[in-house]
Amino acid sequence: MTDYICSRLTPDDLPLFKNLLRVFGEAFDDIATYQGAVPSDEYLRAFLAQSHHIAVASQLEGTVVGGLVAYELMKFERARREIYIYDLAVAANHRRKRIATNLIKELKRIAAARGAYVIFVQADRVDAPAIALYESLGIREDVLHFDIRVT
Repeated sequence: MTDYICSRLTPDDLPLFKNLLRVFGEAFDDIATYQGAVPSDEYLRAFLAQSHHIAVASQLEGTVVGGLVAYELMKFERARREIYIYDLAVAANHRRKRIATNLIKELKRIAAARGAYVIFVQADRVDAPAIALYESLGIREDVLHFDIRVT
């Protein structure tokens, strides 16, 4: 099996993070969102410096082939934390190689070290591969999601 390296990104990994944005854009067929107005290096470094922002990338020979971005949510009803996977993607030519599973395994390691008790993620009903992956790793809950516009 090919040796993919999976690791959490830090502010020093800015080029890798920018490559992850490219992977997201291509994987989600949404280049405009992920490449149309990339924030400044200063903004992205500040993002990566926040302990509650988690970016994990999978690399093959120095090239980012997948990754995830998650947020740690500090709960108020109990002294505990949850981790929300906001985006997870693998480049098309690297799928079906357990990269997504290994990304989540790395996130589980990070989450345990942070004292989190659960990781949660959303999937679109039409995204059968994502649903199959998440069902293999956790318990499915059927919920409704609402976007409430600010302006």
